[in-house]
Amino acid sequence: MPFRPHTRSRWDWLSPLACAGLALIGVFFIYSAQLPVHGRNWITQLVWLAMGGAIYLGVSLIDYRFWLSVAHWFYGLALVPLLLVLVPGVGSERFGAQRWLEIGPFTYQPSETAKVAVLIMAASLLVRERIGTVRDSLGVLGKLALAVGLPLILILLQPDLKSAIVLPPMVFAMLFVSKLSARFFAGALAAFLVIVALVSWDTWRYASFMEAHGYSYLRDRGKFEAQTWVPLHDYQRNRIISFVAPDKIDPMGIGWNQRQSLISVGSGGLTGKGWTQGTQAQLGYLPRSVAHNDFIFSVIAEEKGLLGSFTVLSLFGLVLFNGIRIAGLARDRLGTLIAVGVTVLFTVHVFVNIAMTIGLVPITGIPLPFISYGGSFVLSCCLLQGLVQSVYRFRKDFA
Repeated sequence: MPFRPHTRSRWDWLSPLACAGLALIGVFFIYSAQLPVHGRNWITQLVWLAMGGAIYLGVSLIDYRFWLSVAHWFYGLALVPLLLVLVPGVGSERFGAQRWLEIGPFTYQPSETAKVAVLIMAASLLVRERIGTVRDSLGVLGKLALAVGLPLILILLQPDLKSAIVLPPMVFAMLFVSKLSARFFAGALAAFLVIVALVSWDTWRYASFMEAHGYSYLRDRGKFEAQTWVPLHDYQRNRIISFVAPDKIDPMGIGWNQRQSLISVGSGGLTGKGWTQGTQAQLGYLPRSVAHNDFIFSVIAEEKGLLGSFTVLSLFGLVLFNGIRIAGLARDRLGTLIAVGVTVLFTVHVFVNIAMTIGLVPITGIPLPFISYGGSFVLSCCLLQGLVQSVYRFRKDFA
C-alpha cells in the first residue's frame, strides 16, 4: 500500500520549516511590491500555498517507490498539456509566448508539471537500467535523451527558456550519482562549450546585422531570425546583448529591469529601508509586472538590506543542505536520485534568479522557489519537496 501515514521513521522538520519561512517572506514582499497599485496577489499566493501544503502532505505520505510503478503514465499525462498549450486557441498567449492553459479562473503552466515528470521518469530509467561505462550505458542514455528531449523541445517551442534551462543540470546530477563514466561528462562539457561558442557567434552576427541595416533592437525584433538556423528568438539575443554590452541597447528597454534591480539591491544597505518603504518598487522604477515574481529578491534586498538577503539565502541553504543530507541517508538508488534531482533543480532556480537580480547572468525570468508569485510554480515546488520528505520518511523500510 503506497499511502501510509505511519512509518518507522519520524518526519524531517528542517526543510518544511525553512520552506514555510520562505513562503511567509514571499507573501509579505509580494504585498509590499504591489502596495502602490493595491494588488491582491498576496492573497492568491496564500491560496496557492494552502493547496501546495496539502499536496506536500499527501506526497510525503506516499512511499516514493510507488512513483516507480507509474512513472511512464505520469510522464505521458504530463506531455498532454505541453502539446495542448501549443494549439492555437487553446494555449493562452502573453508577451509573445504561449505557455499557459486557462482553467476557469486559474492559469496553469504545463512546464512546471513537466519538470516533475522528467525527474520521475529519469529516476525510473536510471534505476531499472545498468549504468557503467558509456558503451555499456548507450541504451539507457538513448532512452534518457528521448525522455528529456521531447518535453524540452515542447517547452522551447512555447518558448520558455527559463523552464528548459533547469532540466539538463538536474539530469546530469542524477547521472553523476549513478556513477556514469567520467568520459561522458567530459564529452558533455565539450558539447556545452560548443553551444556557448555557437550562441556567442550567433549573437555577434545578430548585433552586426542590426547595426549594418540600422535596425532597432526593440522595434525590429524578428528580422534576424530568418537569417540564421540557430533556434533563438531575437528577444533572447537582446537579453544576452543587454548583459554583455548594455550600451548597445536602449537602457529604458531591454536593460531597464536589471539596472533597476541593481539599484534596489545596492541601496538596501545593512538593514534596508523598511518593509513597504523601498522606493524602486513603490515608485515603479522596478516594473510592477516583475517586482512581485522574477525580481522579488530585489524588493527584499532594498527593504531589508543585507541582513534580510542573508536570511533568505540561509533558509535556502538549509533546504539545499538538507536535500543532500537526505540523499545520503537514502537506502536505495531511487531515493538518492530523487533527492539529488530535486535539490539540484532548486539550486539552479535559486542561483540563476539571484544572480540575475545582481547582474551576474542575463535575465531569464526564472522564479525564486516559494517566494516568487506564481500558482503552478508554488504547487510544483511543494510536490518536489514532498518527494524528498517521502524519501526521508520511508528510508528505514529497508532496515
